[in-house]
Amino acid sequence: MKALKVERLKINYKTLEEFQQFHEVGLPELSMLEDLKMNMVENDSHSPFYGIYQDGQLAARISLYRVDAKYDRYFLPPQDYYEIWKLEVLEPFRHQGMGTALVSYAKSLGLPVKTNARHRSDPFWEKMGFVPVQYNPERDRGESPYVWLPKGVSLQE
Repeated sequence: MKALKVERLKINYKTLEEFQQFHEVGLPELSMLEDLKMNMVENDSHSPFYGIYQDGQLAARISLYRVDAKYDRYFLPPQDYYEIWKLEVLEPFRHQGMGTALVSYAKSLGLPVKTNARHRSDPFWEKMGFVPVQYNPERDRGESPYVWLPKGVSLQE
């Protein structure tokens, strides 16, 4: 099988068109169209979107935001971390390792990673080495947080 290449997606009209194919088949809460439109200033903007192309088609995508340490309420010592907001693989490309490749890319950036498990996705996150966080209603507000901890990082109490 060919190695999967994760690419930073440009914020432009071509990417907007590619995102529309996900909107048609995906869950409304996973849509990145609004995020992209809000970030669409110029083609070389710092994009929080990454994807994998297969035969010239965007097959999988992730929305990955860096969160400043001053907002960290999860990790010890407090530090910058990445938050995965949305992860989606188009139906014809599922079960080919693309979701795993995108999450592995986020982990390779060397900072802790936080996400929220959606739609019975807990087994996927656990397989990727993420652990559930003790739910705190004030901090988590209805979310189901999972985190990945690099060496030397632990969870806040």
